[in-house]
Amino acid sequence: MNNKKTTIFLVSFFILLGIAFLSYYYKVNSELKKISPLPVIGNDQNHHIAPFSFVNQEGKTISNDDIKNKIVVVEYFFATCKGICPKMNENLSTIYKKFKGNKNVLFLSHTVDPVKDTVAALKAYSLRFDADPQQWMFLTGDKKELYDMARYSYLISAEDDTAGITIDKDFIHDKHYVLIDHFGRVRGFYDGLNEADITKITGDIKTLIEEMKDK
Repeated sequence: MNNKKTTIFLVSFFILLGIAFLSYYYKVNSELKKISPLPVIGNDQNHHIAPFSFVNQEGKTISNDDIKNKIVVVEYFFATCKGICPKMNENLSTIYKKFKGNKNVLFLSHTVDPVKDTVAALKAYSLRFDADPQQWMFLTGDKKELYDMARYSYLISAEDDTAGITIDKDFIHDKHYVLIDHFGRVRGFYDGLNEADITKITGDIKTLIEEMKDK
């Protein structure tokens, strides 16, 4: 009889122990899933993009208030570019189509040549990609402010690829997309000409969408 009680006790003990272990494992695993695989990029964890004010292809002023709590893909280009820009925007269009209609994901294409890239020029350029101006915005504005955003907020470096077009020496042109999270932090750089990076940024946008759900 004592042996039977002992057996029942041991079985019950190990069942409870197993339940406790599974509960602990589930809790730890859930916490680990909340840890983002994407780094926060910048000199420190407090790097956020600065306030800005530019004009989109509809002539509407767009500021940081318009991207608050949004995931944003950023690029720099110019409409008369015959070099990397057309391919970059074809690839960006592929990404855009995957999230078209998702109000939490925006695309900002900044011109590096605001003199030539007027609102009308950007509107005509945006039509090539059937870009919804509510979600994919082609931005122009003050050159210094555009460039300062690239260098100091989006942390984009300069690259010379003017494809024979004469532009002044202070010229930013970069083949990378920048991924910004809903807190306004830089979370990744992606080669806009590389298929593997196109796939990666698509997956990383989905990761940030999941992070938004957990906030």
